[in-house]
Amino acid sequence: MKPATLSEAEMDAISDWSESSQQLVRELLGKYPDKRSAVMPLLYVSMIENGYVTAEGMKSVAVLTGLTGAQVQSVASFYSMYKREELGKYLVSVCTSISCFLLGADDVLAAIEDETGVPDGETGHDGTFTVEHVECNGACGGAPVVLVNYEMVEGVTAEKARELVKWLRDGGPDVVGTEEMQQLFGGAKSFDWAVREPEGAVLPVPAFAPYGSARGVK
Repeated sequence: MKPATLSEAEMDAISDWSESSQQLVRELLGKYPDKRSAVMPLLYVSMIENGYVTAEGMKSVAVLTGLTGAQVQSVASFYSMYKREELGKYLVSVCTSISCFLLGADDVLAAIEDETGVPDGETGHDGTFTVEHVECNGACGGAPVVLVNYEMVEGVTAEKARELVKWLRDGGPDVVGTEEMQQLFGGAKSFDWAVREPEGAVLPVPAFAPYGSARGVK
């Protein structure tokens, strides 16, 4: 598919976005016969561009897709991974669904809240950590599961959770990768990973190289 040619109104809607994001918008719109089908990836681009899904970002996506602002907002508010408030550098998510809960996820979450000084569902004043509890991440055999910027660590104990927070706070890594964190802070995994993951997350959004939210882990 060829990149889409944007109208003047569409270009105005993303005039303050980076050139790389503008090019990504063209490529995404060129992949969908109906522009409204691109609403989810465009929201993701807006989140990377602005740090979270802002009101202005949703307006821009509405212009790009031909949807109403209410329709775009309904998508952004339905999926929890579209964050509509500013996040810290590290989004620390603790699964508290049944398998993780039975194996001590509440203790892990409490340890992270205590070590970061950030309550569940909030962002610290210094902008380093956002802490949240989440529903099942599909790795029940490796419970309890913790994610940092959506990079997964399995078999985390409360003690290891504290060590993870200290590592993030003191080292301030620009890239966080699941393999490195698993080796340092993880325990039993749900299964052996068949493919090495060479890239990690550079933002509190899922790591995806074509969108610029991933980078190789040294």
